[in-house]
Amino acid sequence: MKSHSAWGTSKNLVKFRIPTSDNLVPIRLDIEIDGQRFRDAFTWNPSDPDSEVVVFAKRTVKDLKLPPAFVTQIAQSIQTQLTEFRSYEGQDMYTGERVVPIKLDLRVNHTIIKDHFLWELNNFESDPEEFARIFCKDMGIEDPEVGPAIAIAIREQLYEIAVQSVTSAKESRISKKGRRAGEFFSASKTGGNAVDLVKLFGNKSSVIRKRKEWDAYEPLVDLLSNEEVDALKAREERNIR
Repeated sequence: MKSHSAWGTSKNLVKFRIPTSDNLVPIRLDIEIDGQRFRDAFTWNPSDPDSEVVVFAKRTVKDLKLPPAFVTQIAQSIQTQLTEFRSYEGQDMYTGERVVPIKLDLRVNHTIIKDHFLWELNNFESDPEEFARIFCKDMGIEDPEVGPAIAIAIREQLYEIAVQSVTSAKESRISKKGRRAGEFFSASKTGGNAVDLVKLFGNKSSVIRKRKEWDAYEPLVDLLSNEEVDALKAREERNIR
């Protein structure tokens, strides 16, 4: 894919957004009430009215037959995460033709996924869900819950990187008065982990890793037995306590 002018050079000043085709907020819920636990992860459109949050919470509690007390907790958790995301909107951030490492280390039901790859920060056509769909197809993953979990994990990391970019822009303006903040983006927390896109891929690049690169990155997918899943769940519960 060709680079897009919005994030085309290291000196470009842009407003905060996650570098994907749709600027969705990754939402993660982990709520426990009276010994009953509810966990979920999904995306939310920050432009949707806040009234939809309560509607969603009520529908979720009804569909999953959860105690009524979960409605308030689910709604509050979603609203808190949306408020945090919106607090960055309109703020400046700098980036250029750069890629950052994305790491996957997930267990979804019986499936273990471990992988790492590079992601373009200046590509507003990138699609984590499409990446996850192709990954699952190529790796022969049949569990329909794995793809969404991979996409959410990618979106969460891109969100964190975008937030770091906002912080870096602020720090640059404060510490380097009289010089353009974009000139110092490469020294930021995010830039320190990034690599030059043109040097790696030339003028064109793709967010989807080519099959010929798999030997270098060695994605790992493993299926666990019921006994192994039970043991992992027990360990996770002990760690939470």
